[in-house]
Formats: sequence, C-alpha cells, structure tokens
Amino acid sequence: MKEEITDRQKEILNFIQDYVDFNGFPPTYREIAKQFNLASTFGVKRHIDALVKKGFLNNANNSSRTLSLVVNNNPIQKGPVVEIPVVGRVAAGQPILAQENIEGTFSIDKSFLGNHLQCFGLKVRGDSMINAGILEGDLVIIQPQKEAVNGEIIVALIGDDATMKKYVVEENKIFLVPENEKYKAIVIENDEDFSIIGKVIGVFRSYN
Repeated sequence: MKEEITDRQKEILNFIQDYVDFNGFPPTYREIAKQFNLASTFGVKRHIDALVKKGFLNNANNSSRTLSLVVNNNPIQKGPVVEIPVVGRVAAGQPILAQENIEGTFSIDKSFLGNHLQCFGLKVRGDSMINAGILEGDLVIIQPQKEAVNGEIIVALIGDDATMKKYVVEENKIFLVPENEKYKAIVIENDEDFSIIGKVIGVFRSYN
C-alpha cells in the first residue's frame, strides 16, 4: 500500500504528469524548481526521492529526464482545467495584421496560470524571438495588460498590426527589440499608433 504524500509532493506529481502529457518527456529538476519557486534543485530531488520511495515515480537512472510515473493506482488528481482562447497569430518577424477571430481553445491546468486567469493564446509566426526560446509554431500565453516593465516580452499593436518583441525603453524612447540578430529593433516614433496588448507569461510547444 502506498504511503500518503504531502500537498507539495502532489503538486509536483501533477506538474510532472502535465509536462509529460504536453511534451512527451519529463521536466528537469531545474524546470520543476522554477515552477515552484524553489531555491535549488536539491529541494526538488528530496521531493522526487520521496515520491520514488512512496511508489509514485520511477527513476531508473537517478536523472530527471528518466522520470516516469507509476501508472497502476496512481492517485494523481488533476487540478481545475481552464480553456483559454487562441486568437489569430502574432508576428515574430515582421508585423502582420492582427486577427480578432478566435481560432480555437487551449486546455491548461489552472496551476500553470497562477493568478493570470484572463489569458489568451497566440500562435507564433517567424523567427525573430528564437534566442528567447520562442520558435515559429509555438503557442504563447499572453496576460492582457496595457503597460510593461523594461525587458519584458510583449505583444503590441503598431497601428493595426501586431508583433511580439522585447520591450525596451532607453532615453525616453521605446524600442521593440527582436531576439535574433537578423532583425533590427522597431523604434516607436508615434505613441498614438502604439499600444501594448499584453506580456508573454508562457510558451508551449508540440513535438508531434
């Protein structure tokens, strides 16, 4: 009979399950630590070791990438799942016309969003953000907001066109900076034609 697990261990188990369901492979200790704001991977390893000992995980090679969940009698209870709308596409190269029609929805565990419950998804087109780990075809999760902090990756409107770039302010000038040396920064000359739609809070990728 399996031992009881703590609430934090259950949260980590749920996260591993969701990560495997989406990516096809388990998260690293570092990714788990980042998800739960743990100071080091040592704390993650203690939870993983406990879950292995209690019979909820297998870890054949003592490595996070070899983690697998014990299927039989696995008591994982999914958290509340929310549906977020996927709205058109966003440029990650040159701006393209923003589409307001909803193309579909994306199901995601509420725990991934934290307090960001009014999010929407956008499909990425282009390669100007590859050095930030955002690739063409990725689904970016956007938290709607009208302001941004220097250095955040945002989705902005320039006139009627939408683009995703890093928001940089220098000497009272706004620059939308790509994360690819092939592209130049967009300098915002007219604030009246510029508005922030929201900031990127997550990126999802399918390997299928």
